[in-house]
This record gives sequence, structure tokens and C-alpha cells, in this order.
Amino acid sequence: MAKLNIVLYEPEIPANTGNIGRTCVATGTRLHLIEPLGFQLTEKALKRAGMDYWKDLDVTTYVNYEDFLRRNPGAKIYMATTKGQNVYTDVAYEEDCYIMFGKESAGIPEEILAHHRADCVRIPMMDEIRSLNLSNSVAVVLYEALRQNRFSQMQLTGHLTKYEDYIE
Repeated sequence: MAKLNIVLYEPEIPANTGNIGRTCVATGTRLHLIEPLGFQLTEKALKRAGMDYWKDLDVTTYVNYEDFLRRNPGAKIYMATTKGQNVYTDVAYEEDCYIMFGKESAGIPEEILAHHRADCVRIPMMDEIRSLNLSNSVAVVLYEALRQNRFSQMQLTGHLTKYEDYIE
């Protein structure tokens, strides 16, 4: 079964990663963490934010970006960045694509973005704002990708369990 993938490049704040982990569990999304991390995976703040969902998370860690690429050959990767030319809603997300987000203090390094210019996406916001919180950004883009894939494998609400039941 195809799954969407969220990639965090060198995340620094445990609460953000915990929140993102919880979102990934709730949506059946895989989480990929590229080291170095700004915290230990055993840190209390990470577990508190992820609550009791962390044990159910499909998570993989990588020693660096090259390790990530080597272990995911041919992956279709979208780069979420304030420098992106494409609005995140204007991209067609494949059901097994990877959506990468950079560290809170610096984003994705320019040397990585340079190889993915056509696949860079951004969330529109006011000029005065540098960026949204990382966990909020992941949720915004991930739910757009899920919507485009008709919330595949997800239960919607109540007795209606298929996307088609909502679009009459």
C-alpha cells in the first residue's frame, strides 16, 4: 500500500517533531528524520507532544541527507521552503511521494534546494512573516497531499467512510 512520506531535515525542536509524529500516526504517513537532531528521540518533550501515539509511528532515521537518498532511491521529493516558486496547492502529489521540511532555524540548505527547484513548494503568507511553525506547515501541506489522494486508506467521520460519500 502506498503511503505519503514526511521528511524532516535536521529538526531542532522536540515538541514540533512530536506533534508531527502524532499527525503522521493519525494520517498513516511515514516520518523520516535526517540527523543530526536537535534532541534525543527519548526526550520527554518529544514523547509529551507525540503522547502515546509515538509507539505507533512509522519512523526512520538517517545519519545525513546522503544516507536518506541512498536508502530511498528514485524517491519523488517535494521541498517545502519559503523560497519555493510553486504554491503547495498547485502541485500534484503522488500517493507515495516525499515532502521534505527543513530545520526550524534555517530551513533546507540552499545546496539541496538547488537540485530540486522545480519541486519546491511554499505556503503563501504575509511578507512580514518569516515562516509558519514547522508542525503547522507539515499539517497544511500534508493534508493537501492527502486531499489530492482522496484521503486514501483514511476513515472520514461518522458512518461515511469513503471520500466519494462526501462529494455528491
